[in-house]
Amino acid sequence: MLPFRRNSSHRGIGLLGVLCLLAIVSRSYSADPDFSEFTGHKHFRLNTLPTTSFGPPWADILVRPENFLECKGASIALCYYSGPEGSVTPCELDGQGLANCTCYKIPSGRPYFVDINAILNLDVYLDTVKTCGQDGGNCLPRGPNTAPVCDAINNNKLIPGADLISTFSFHLELEMPISQTTCANPALYAGCMTAPCRKTGDIDPATHLPLVQCACPTFNGPYQVGQDLIPTGPQCVLDGNAVWSAAFAPLQDGTIFPTTPTCFPDAPGESGCPLLSPNPPILPAPPADVSCKEVCAEYKRSNQGGVEIGFTCDATLCTATTSDPGLVQQACSGLQNSSVSEILKLETEVGFSCAASQICGCEPNKKTNAEIFILDEAQRERNIVPQCDLNGTLCGVQR
Repeated sequence: MLPFRRNSSHRGIGLLGVLCLLAIVSRSYSADPDFSEFTGHKHFRLNTLPTTSFGPPWADILVRPENFLECKGASIALCYYSGPEGSVTPCELDGQGLANCTCYKIPSGRPYFVDINAILNLDVYLDTVKTCGQDGGNCLPRGPNTAPVCDAINNNKLIPGADLISTFSFHLELEMPISQTTCANPALYAGCMTAPCRKTGDIDPATHLPLVQCACPTFNGPYQVGQDLIPTGPQCVLDGNAVWSAAFAPLQDGTIFPTTPTCFPDAPGESGCPLLSPNPPILPAPPADVSCKEVCAEYKRSNQGGVEIGFTCDATLCTATTSDPGLVQQACSGLQNSSVSEILKLETEVGFSCAASQICGCEPNKKTNAEIFILDEAQRERNIVPQCDLNGTLCGVQR
């Protein structure tokens, strides 16, 4: 792989169904992607297993909703909208089996999602399947466990040399509605799920998000693009060296983005869970399979220089707007250094965002309360109504 550069410009199916689809869907294997220059030849076992019947991990296959694993903590790269030359987030073939894709850097704290079939690190993939099951159903958001791939990404141990990892997030759902178009004619596309990325220092003026460069493996076959296109039109195959960042959901009603029967905590837009209400809020009982002792311990262990990041992130994240990602980064930076799996489990089960500390009665320390107060004031100065003003929780204390 060449060094990074800025671009110029729901259900499962039976065996018979799989065989029928394989008979009509043309998919061809490409050479194994080579990340050696990116990793500096550090130890890294690439996952080359056929994780589904439809292709290798870098084909980014989604057979059923359970394939998406829910994580929280790290800042990640979002390549869902990447592709055309001349756009803010182009993908350009490098001539060596990879695509250099410009993607958005999503601040830490937001939930993110990983396709279990697309984990590029073999050891992490095997560990994740052992915990979550082959399809991922034993892990969040549908199962009780936290996926090991979440810890690998949060601890920056998935791929050596990466500043961050490409996954999926709903962070831009309000500005860029989540959609997809099926491109049935086989063509080359970039499979960016769990691909390694590096910071560029550039900022997108429209979203105010930093831009990163991701090394995405490529695959040849039919695919879905995360935008509304004319399926039979020329937009499905881009001009020049440009390719779409895409994935493939082989079922007729399959999607390449996470779906849930309820909601996702701490996510914005229609996919997100609501805040507790009214003011003061009605607090639901903690689920029987959730330990409030562990929930409060996770808040305490999120300590960074005396400030418990779990509290400050909750106070800011769920009311923040995308016009000021820096404030979210300030409130949530460092959250990836501590597990928040029990917090995420509780909020997923009760269906409320930024609510675990209130439901379990966890109290922030003095320094954390002072930081929450400062963050609430910063939101008000930006004409953002903080959670404190909406439901009377996480108001902090003036120093």
